[in-house]
Amino acid sequence: MLAQTAKNAGLQPLVIDLFADLDTQSYAADFKQLTALTIDCLTPALDYFVNHYGVTQLVYGSGFEQHPDSLRYLQSRFTLLGNSAETFIRLQNPVDFFAVLNQLNIPTPETSFVAPDNPQNWLIKPTRGQGGVGIQRWNANLGLHADVYWQKYQAGSQHSVLFLADGQHLQIIGFNTQWTVQDYSFPRAAWECSNGAPRRAEKKWNDSEEFIFAGIINHCDLDATHKAQITDWLTKLVPAFELTGLNSLDFIHAEGKNYVLEINPRPPASMQCYDADLLRRHIMTASPLKDWQSCLQPPIQSGYTGYQIIYAEQDIQIPNGYRWENGVMDIPVAGAICKTGQPICSIIAHHNQAHAVLNELTIKQHIIQRSLYTWKTTPALINSLNP
Repeated sequence: MLAQTAKNAGLQPLVIDLFADLDTQSYAADFKQLTALTIDCLTPALDYFVNHYGVTQLVYGSGFEQHPDSLRYLQSRFTLLGNSAETFIRLQNPVDFFAVLNQLNIPTPETSFVAPDNPQNWLIKPTRGQGGVGIQRWNANLGLHADVYWQKYQAGSQHSVLFLADGQHLQIIGFNTQWTVQDYSFPRAAWECSNGAPRRAEKKWNDSEEFIFAGIINHCDLDATHKAQITDWLTKLVPAFELTGLNSLDFIHAEGKNYVLEINPRPPASMQCYDADLLRRHIMTASPLKDWQSCLQPPIQSGYTGYQIIYAEQDIQIPNGYRWENGVMDIPVAGAICKTGQPICSIIAHHNQAHAVLNELTIKQHIIQRSLYTWKTTPALINSLNP
């Protein structure tokens, strides 16, 4: 994602990545693939880019939730364009985060840092979570470790708001609707749920996968009053955490009320749903500028864009010669093995109507999942399909 947005912004993407998918390789001016984001793995790659390109600044993406020491190490060597390591790590501390929300009278689902006596309707969450990975419905038979907390399950429609900040002020980019792998079988069903007709997925994901992020669209049915409430909360949260650059806030809307879940303090997946040159804006707001208001004009947006991750429903090896549909991103190299529940690729769609976006995502998901698993038998037939 960041390599493509950097390229589109006229920058020279120099990328360190765990996956190095075909998209990254095509957009990057140079890249290094790592096996982990540990300091030992990062150091040789960083040295390479410093020695060959004189790199002094960087933008970081996802993955550092589990490697806070690595983020501190990056900050010791480079100027981080975005949130500081201290801000990022602070937001991964649920005790601190929810204490601030409580002080600011911002509602959240009931949260506990000791196991509840009655497990009914409680979730157990990792303290350094990312994309819903590791969130499970709590029961006393689950093994415990130190880095978890508990939160009351809150039904409702799932949303996020993408915003830009300079540590004191903010600009709302847009409100979004999102869904998980288990809550809804396909994007269209997620849309129906947000309008009062919830549906469960046909595939049964295991307990540790149920709440994993699956997709998002830059459309949100909340009325202006609720959006204003979220915006007001952000005017308090931005200075409280000194948020800088692109961030997103996840929240649930239920029965006329909003509940904050978390803040993602890095460029999030939802930035792909907007037309504006958001990465350049991210860099500008993270720079020591006296007047950065010029980059905070509300972006002009035409139509709607949706983004969906396609997960493997069973183990699969990406076949040689497979022809990917238009609008597919994060394409794995031929021969890559995707285990059940792991991401295969992602898809994106844009239309003037939100329902058309969701329909296209649904169709493309069907086609790709079906064609990948039957490629060896009917490749010509399957790849002639168009959504």
